[in-house]
Amino acid sequence: MTDASRHTRIDHREVTTRSNTARHMVARLSTAIPALADIWQCIDNALADAPTLSVEVIRLRAELDDTRLDRANLLAAARATIGAYLDGESDPLCYLRDELAVRGQLPPNEGGYS
Repeated sequence: MTDASRHTRIDHREVTTRSNTARHMVARLSTAIPALADIWQCIDNALADAPTLSVEVIRLRAELDDTRLDRANLLAAARATIGAYLDGESDPLCYLRDELAVRGQLPPNEGGYS
C-alpha cells in the first residue's frame, strides 16, 4: 500500500482564494493594458479552472479513500479465510462470504451458499 504521508495535502480553500485574487489582478491589468485583452482573457480562463479542478481532486480523493478501504476489507477477509482453512475450521469461506454479502456481491444462492 502507498505511504499516505507522501501525499501532499492541498488547502482547497486557499487554491480558490489564490485563483480569485489572481483573476482580480488580471481584471485590473486588462483595464490598464487593454492591448493585451486576448492574453488577459486566456489567463483568466485558466485561473477560472482552478476551483473546479480543486472540487474534482476532493471527489477523487474521497473515491480513492473508499477504494482503499474496500481493498483492505477484502484482503482481511481473504486472509481470514485462508487462516480458517489452515486451522481446519468447518466453514472457512464464511469470512469472505460475509464481506461479499455486505457489498451485495454474493453470487445467486447456488452451490450451497447460505
